[in-house]
Amino acid sequence: MTSARTRDRLIKRLQSGGIVNPEVLERIRNVPRHLFVDEALASRAYEDTALPIGHGQTISQPYVVARMTEALIGGGPLRKILEVGTGCGYQTTVLAPLVGQIYSIERLAPLLQRARQTLFELGIKNVRFKHGDGLQGWPEEAPFDGILVAAAPATIPQDLVDQLAVDGRMIIPVGGRGGQELLQLTRRKDGTIHRESLCLVSFVPLLEGKIR
Repeated sequence: MTSARTRDRLIKRLQSGGIVNPEVLERIRNVPRHLFVDEALASRAYEDTALPIGHGQTISQPYVVARMTEALIGGGPLRKILEVGTGCGYQTTVLAPLVGQIYSIERLAPLLQRARQTLFELGIKNVRFKHGDGLQGWPEEAPFDGILVAAAPATIPQDLVDQLAVDGRMIIPVGGRGGQELLQLTRRKDGTIHRESLCLVSFVPLLEGKIR
């Protein structure tokens, strides 16, 4: 299940899909993805596929996690990151050693509690968690050098755009089911937002509010 051969096969699949950043590939290889899914699905943890994690949510496909991470860190060192949608904490864990501080928001309290415990057990210490509405971001900690959104709003949330630092970039899936696009938004020095389409994706919707 967790053999080097199994993980190597996953890495080769990501490379064939265009992932080239060696740090990102090394994180995908080394992060124990089986710890983030239910035991019944552990044998599928190193397949390049999304898997259910309960509460109508999924752990993202490794390729998508790698693609988003590579795009986020591609502009240079990032001191302060906002992650919208902690989920099970897998994306957080992949990203953690590649950036300074992560501020991670999750609307579903049971998922947040589980992710916090898993990251604690893995010794990851540069993440602050918040139970809250991801559409609102974390304004008291803004601006952020990078924002990574792990669920898809119908349109780009202005509250998140407003929390992006100058030269900062946001990686966000946008659109309804069956028609989502992964976008990279970069705030230029003149305040305008440069928009670039990265690929087509499929994410759960980004919903407002929070649930205990």
